Amino acid sequence: MQSTVSFMWPQWLWLLLALPLLIAAYAKMLQRRKKLSPHFAGLSGLKTLGRGGGRWRQHLPPLLFLLAIAAALLAASRPMAVVALPATQSTIVLAMDVSLSMRVTDVKPNRLVAAQEAAKAFLRDLPKSVKVAIVTFAASAQLIQPATLDREALAAAIDQFQMQRGTAIGSGIVVSLAELFPGEGIDLGEMTFGNARKRGVAIDEAPPALKSFVPVAPGSYESAAIVLLTDGRRTTGVDTLEAAKMAADHGVRVYSVGLGTVDGDVAGFEAWSAYIRLDEPTLKAVALATKAEYFYAGTAETLKKVYERLSSRMMIEKKEIEVSGLLALAAALLAISASALSLLWFNRIL
Repeated sequence: MQSTVSFMWPQWLWLLLALPLLIAAYAKMLQRRKKLSPHFAGLSGLKTLGRGGGRWRQHLPPLLFLLAIAAALLAASRPMAVVALPATQSTIVLAMDVSLSMRVTDVKPNRLVAAQEAAKAFLRDLPKSVKVAIVTFAASAQLIQPATLDREALAAAIDQFQMQRGTAIGSGIVVSLAELFPGEGIDLGEMTFGNARKRGVAIDEAPPALKSFVPVAPGSYESAAIVLLTDGRRTTGVDTLEAAKMAADHGVRVYSVGLGTVDGDVAGFEAWSAYIRLDEPTLKAVALATKAEYFYAGTAETLKKVYERLSSRMMIEKKEIEVSGLLALAAALLAISASALSLLWFNRIL
């Protein structure tokens, strides 16, 4: 959305060009009235014009009526404005990377501890009415805490993260969607090993197919969102962009957070080492596909601020609403005020 105001019927705006013509006609009428005032002005009108405030009183009712016409034309064009409203999200899934690269200490004290502390601070900032679920992913993805309002249970689940090899980012998104839509039978194992399974399973024993659904517009599901944090790139599991498309088809926004180094580095852990590099292009593509945002955090403090920004976005969201009713009401009030003042001051309705 590139502008904060748009119009459903913009053709009505062309009629606003008639307003200068009305102003010119009014000015011409005043000139004629001034020349012929002895013939057209009543005694009460002459007395009013003779007072110090008579000039502005003479022009105020027509001005209000002109503004009423302008407001009515704007209302007829059906303007849409972007306004900030309390968010309606009721469930948020934190999908967090627990791969071995999260041991790296470039983010102090290390990436995993910084992510845990930021996540717990995020929980404290969220409204108490918002449920939160926690998914972790490395070589595979697991739901370690179903959606709950119990902040203590969530904090305890975060403290018990267990690191593994591998980075299955797409699988983390799929497991998050399975938690949000339990009735659809979303099966990560079927998506990952489906073809191999089907070759070895009898037809009558085959797992049920996913419940069919009609895709919706990306970002249109307002009851939930996913916050995805990772410090690397996918090495296994469901393709990340395939999972992002699945989230987009469900209307779920996936806010992606990148942690660590973008340029790439070699990290050693006890008896092994690995080349690690944050896959920013893919994380940005995930956010773009789901109508969400991507955030980069290179330090623990930056990560904390990212989660603070995410918390504020979860509490307040921008929506596009039609404001023609307000403009129509303003037009009516302006017209009534113009007529009332003209009747009060000059004993006539404009």
